[in-house]
Parts: sequence; structure tokens; C-alpha cells
Amino acid sequence: MRKLFLFLMLATMATTVYSCRETTQEKTEDALESIGEDIETNAKKAGEKIEKGAKKVVKEVDEEIHNTDDVNGEEATDDLN
Repeated sequence: MRKLFLFLMLATMATTVYSCRETTQEKTEDALESIGEDIETNAKKAGEKIEKGAKKVVKEVDEEIHNTDDVNGEEATDDLN
């Protein structure tokens, strides 16, 4: 009887440990998927901001080249008089 009781306790503990491990693995997988989605979303946002900044740089360079750059509402002059 004692051996049967110990065997049932061991079987129960083994089942419990295995179940917990499976649940933990599923939670870990879900967390990794969430992290991947966050990285993708933030990478897209960063890319959009970089593109927006690049367009501003191109516009500023173009204005500088063609002397159409405005400073405080007045046309800039490159002459130092």
C-alpha cells in the first residue's frame, strides 16, 4: 500500500511539473511573438521618421543651393556685407 501511494504521488508530481513546463513554454512563445511584433511596429515608425527627416534635409539643401532659403520670413543672403 505504501509503495502504491508513493508511486501515485510521484506520478502526480511528474504530471504537474510537465504541465507547468508546457504552460511556461506557451507563455514564453507568446511573449516572444509579442516582442517580435513590437520590434516590427517600432522599426516601421522609425523608418517613417527617417524618411520624413530625409525629405526635410533634401528640401533645405535645395533651398540653400538655389538661394531661396528663408530666415525669419526674409530671404537669406549669402553675402557678408
